[in-house]
Order: sequence, then structure tokens, then C-alpha cells
Amino acid sequence: MHEVTFALAILLVAGFLTAKLGQLLRLPSVTGYILAGLLLGPSGIGLITKEVMGSQLEHFTQIALMLIAFGIGEHLELKRLKYMMKSIGLIGLCETSGAFILVLTGTFFVARATYHGDPLWTMGNLFVLALLLAAVSVATAPAATLHVMQELKAKGPLTSTLMAVVAVDDALAIMFFGVAISFAHHVLGGTGSIVVAMGESLLEIILSLLSGVLTGFILDFTMKHLRHRGEMLTLGLAMLLLCGETARLFHFSPLLAGMAAGFVIINRDRRDVRVFNVLHSFEPPILVLFFTLAGAHLHFISLAVAGWIGLTYFLLRCLGKIAGAYTGSRIAATPVAVRRYLGIALIPQAGVAIGLIFLIQSDPRLSLFSEVITPVVLAGVVLSELMGPLCAKYAVERAGEVTSGARKYQEIPPNHTFDVRINKPEIVKLVPWVWEPLTIPENSNGTVIIGGSHIKTVSALARIAALIANYHRALPLAVRVVSEGSKRTSNEQKRLGKELFKAAEKEVQGLGTRLDFEVVRAKTVPDGIVDITRKNRSFGIVVGHPQRKVNEYHRVVEKVANQAGCPVIVARFVGELHTERILVPIIDPEDLTAIESVLCSLAAIGHHKILLLRLVPSGASREALVSEKKDLETWTEKADLASVVSFKVASSEALLESIIKESDNHDLLVMAAEASQGLPRLFFGSLSEDVARNCNKSMLVVYSPKP
Repeated sequence: MHEVTFALAILLVAGFLTAKLGQLLRLPSVTGYILAGLLLGPSGIGLITKEVMGSQLEHFTQIALMLIAFGIGEHLELKRLKYMMKSIGLIGLCETSGAFILVLTGTFFVARATYHGDPLWTMGNLFVLALLLAAVSVATAPAATLHVMQELKAKGPLTSTLMAVVAVDDALAIMFFGVAISFAHHVLGGTGSIVVAMGESLLEIILSLLSGVLTGFILDFTMKHLRHRGEMLTLGLAMLLLCGETARLFHFSPLLAGMAAGFVIINRDRRDVRVFNVLHSFEPPILVLFFTLAGAHLHFISLAVAGWIGLTYFLLRCLGKIAGAYTGSRIAATPVAVRRYLGIALIPQAGVAIGLIFLIQSDPRLSLFSEVITPVVLAGVVLSELMGPLCAKYAVERAGEVTSGARKYQEIPPNHTFDVRINKPEIVKLVPWVWEPLTIPENSNGTVIIGGSHIKTVSALARIAALIANYHRALPLAVRVVSEGSKRTSNEQKRLGKELFKAAEKEVQGLGTRLDFEVVRAKTVPDGIVDITRKNRSFGIVVGHPQRKVNEYHRVVEKVANQAGCPVIVARFVGELHTERILVPIIDPEDLTAIESVLCSLAAIGHHKILLLRLVPSGASREALVSEKKDLETWTEKADLASVVSFKVASSEALLESIIKESDNHDLLVMAAEASQGLPRLFFGSLSEDVARNCNKSMLVVYSPKP
């Protein structure tokens, strides 16, 4: 068949039907796709010719590769992995290294015995063959394994560890492959020393990652301005393909570039994953073509020639994964069930491995090796996908992590929410002040510092500081920092400072308490504020959000937050200050700890309506949402806020968009933020700053002190 359109139709229909047949036999869909390609290709009935597979359908392979690599980056979310980073890193490194070393050693000696006397297979060529097979062996494809665990409602140390290892495994595979392919080029070229070859390989990897990072930043910047999914799909696919083709043009790794692009987007503070979701909706037909074409490339004649190499590859890869996972788990001191059964669950191999052999096939310099590598790896893929689900079920059952009454996880649509109300009070306005006056503590526990610089905002800052001080039985303290080189006398500085804080003093007195004032001489503003916090026990520092020079201002705030030892509350005011209806977006459970004292301070006086909005990734299971709901209930009771708090747990594709939409019904936002600066802030961004720029509501951003 030479007609491409007809070939596409045949491949899609055959892949679909064979996958459905495989599902009846409890086989993963990818196995059905590969078998369909095998049946239609040159080794089967020959309906799909080499010409169609090679030149006319190759672009579908390239699209699939970029989608797969981009999807791997989506699973490398640092916030999700940080709690297990050490153990997961050790396990991932050990199991990938185990497979790499055993396959490299074993296939080299078996290939040497198989091709003994063949002039084409020199020692150098045999080493390159073993090196490439070892690099491909690192990849894992546990989609079928995870599906089994979801069906069994598996829950426990083994399940959680496997989820995290899966996220980093294919990323390590691409890194191994990038080094191996570059090193192979230099070995075949016969130029330069090993040190030079490794240096050039490292440079290629770095440039590949940088091209992906740039693509990720462009996508992140543009997606927040788009609202229609069709536009997101068009731009997202265009940028990914442009990234991949540019990488190939400059002889970089398109897989590394695609993975880096996904990594950037998922780790940005605003976590806008809509581009992932729209591309996922585009994936199914592309992946069907990808896997059926992979099966069509399988030749029984080549498999017979490379039979011993294939058997060695499959067995040593399984052994390396199992032994490596066990070793890494033992070093990381994981539970016994993880040590014994994790490696068995890592046997499946499919998508990324097939993508890697396609990259080898497309490289003219590696044509000799692709004739052996393709059938060896594809045969291993079929065997591992047949065995994988059974091994996963065995591992989970033996680990005792199957929940009784198992049923399939049900995903929640992106806009679905759980909305729970607790004793909603009547709305009472805070302006003007109508409640009982605050009290001046007889023995003050400390201070809440006001760092004001604009006469138009100091009274609002003073009200926030007075409420926080009242909760802690402390007093608000207005601070003016002047340069050590200033020629004005202390009395002059104090007079100017009191003029600035005149409105603040009036506001605080109207609330029933007292405002203290102090002038500090220091080299810089942060030094002065930090010096005050060290002299006085401070429960917080309240400052205003700037309208200009935002980046410079944040450097000051973050320096103070990192050194002062108390929270820094940055207040941004829009219109008249009201605090009756407060929205608290929660992105990470640690956010609750950061904002607890501020919420308790606001709720201590008057009547309030506080909504805790817990945003979780889109597609989260119902069990995950229910668990988050229970955590909020527990925290609310411990913080003694049940009488004023309601909460909502919602799955979100775009954090910024979800927060802005919910803020329409509230007067004030309270958010936690991390004090980061320099490259971390540039790379990850700041969700709170994005909200401040795009939300037309007053806002308090709480920077917690570093431990």
C-alpha cells in the first residue's frame, strides 16, 4: 500500500480493534497496537510497505516523540516529589544504573560470540551496539502497572514509591540515551579523545535542555493570555514541533528538549496545565499510529539472527531493574515491601523505548545497529507488556496494599468541586469600625512592625498591624529607617517620621490601642528592619505592595523574610479596605501553617466569612479530594476557626485563573508565598505576584520566615 491516507485509516482501525481484543484478554492496549502493526507490516501480510513507514509516515513518529517527552516533563513536579526526593533519587539511580550496566556487559559478550569473524562487527562496533542497547534498557513504561494499581485501589508505601519512581525513571532514561548516542557518534567517528567526546556529549545535553527551557517559558507566557482550547492546542503543538525540529537541526536531543519544556511549565508557581490537557486530548490517534508503526518495524528474520542478544537484553534488563531497585531501597531504608516488590513493578517497557529506537533508525550513522536493536527492543517491549500487569498485581498483593472492595478510580472533571459550609455568619462590614475597641496589653509580648513609605497607605497598614498585634497581645510599632550617612538629626528624622505616620497613629487610636514609633539608622532598609526585629520580639512585619520597581522591592522583602525570623505581610490595597469576605487560596498544605496567625488575627475581632480554597491538580481522584476535605476540617478545628470558615476543594487546570474567578465574590485575599529571589524566582515565578497583578482585590501576601 502506497496511499498514505488509506494506510492511516488501516493502521488506526487495526490498532483500535486489536487493542479492544487485547483488553478482553486483559492485555494492555499498547500490546494490541504493536501486534496490529506486526500483522500489517512486512513481517505479516505486507499491507504497510517499508516506503510508507519510512518516508511518508515518519512525521507522525516525530510528533509522538515530542508528545511523549513533553508528558514525561509533566510528571517531574518538584513540589510533589520533594518529600521523597532523597529516597526516590537513590532508587531511580540504582535501578537505571543496574539495568544499564548489566545489559551493557551482557550484550557485549553475547554479541561478540554471535558475530565472531564478521568483519563488519569490530570491537568498536560491538561496544556501540551494547552501549545503545544499555541506554534503551533504562526506559520504563509503567502505564499498565499504574492502571492495575488504580483498579485494585492499591495504597501504601510500595504504591506511593512506585508513583514517584515512575516520574523520574524515563527522565533518567533520556539522559542516559543522550550521553550514549553522543558518545557513540564520537566512537564511530574515531576523532578526539574520550575526554573530548564526553565533554561534547555534555555540551549537547546542556544545549538540548536549554532549548527546551526556552520553549517552556514561551509556552508558559503565552498560554496565560489564551482562553480557547483550540488556540492552546494549535500554539502548544506548533511550539513543541518547532522545538523538536530545531533540536534535530542542531543535532541536539529532541526528547531532552521536550522533557525540559514540560518540566518548566509544571514547576512554574502558577501551575497552568491546560496545555498538557489539550495536548492529551490530541494524543490518542497519534500514539495508536506510533505503536502500530513500531510493530510494523518488527522483522522475524532479524529477530532470529539476534535471538541470543534479544534474550540476554530482556533477562538482564529485568534483573538489573529488580536488583537495582532492591539496592536503592535498602540504602534509602524504605519499608520491606518496597525493597522486595518495587523492581518487579518496573519491568514494563514501551513508549519511550520505542521512541529511542526510532531515533536510532533515523540516524544514518547508526543504520548497522538499528537492524539489530529494533527487533531486540520491540520483542522485549511485547514480552514486558504481557508480563507487566501480572507482575504488578502480584507485587501489590504480596505487599498487602490491595484495599478491600477495590473499584476503579474515578477522575473528577476539571471544574468539579466539593463545597462544604461551616456555621456561616452574617456579613458585617469593617469600615467604619463598629466593634469593641482593641485593648492595650498591660504587659506587651512584643511588637508588629509597620514599614510604611507612603502616606496614602499607612493607615490601612496600621489597621492590619493592629489586628495582628491584638491577637498576640502585642503593640504595633511604626519604623522609619534612615541612612547612616544622613545629615538630619535624630529629632528631625523622628519629626518627619511622625508626620508620615500621623494618619496611622490616628487610625490605631481609633481602634482603641497605641502606636509606638522608632527611628533606626542603618546601611540599608532591610538591615534596619532586621535590626529592629532582633531588638524587639516581633510577630510580624507589615509593609505595602509597591506600584513601581516591583522586582527591587521584592528583593528587599525577601531579604527581610529570610533574616528577620518572623512573617512578612505584604499588603496590596484596591479601593476601600474591607475584610468581611476573605478568600484564602491553598496550593500546598504548608500554606495553612504560614497564614494561620494572620487569619486568626482577622477573625478575632468582628464577624468574618473566610473561604479556604484548596486547589489540587486537574484529574485528581475522588479519594484525593475527599482526603483534602478531611485535612481542611481537621486544621479548621485545631485553629479554632470553625465558626467563621467554610472551604472548597477544587481541581484546577490553571491556578491563576481559578483564583481570579473565585475572588469576584470576596473583599480580601490572603495568600502564602515563598521568599525566593534570583534564578529560583526567575525560573519558578511567583503565583502571588501574578495574582496581585491580575486581580482587582485587596490582598495580603504572607512570607514565612525560614527555619
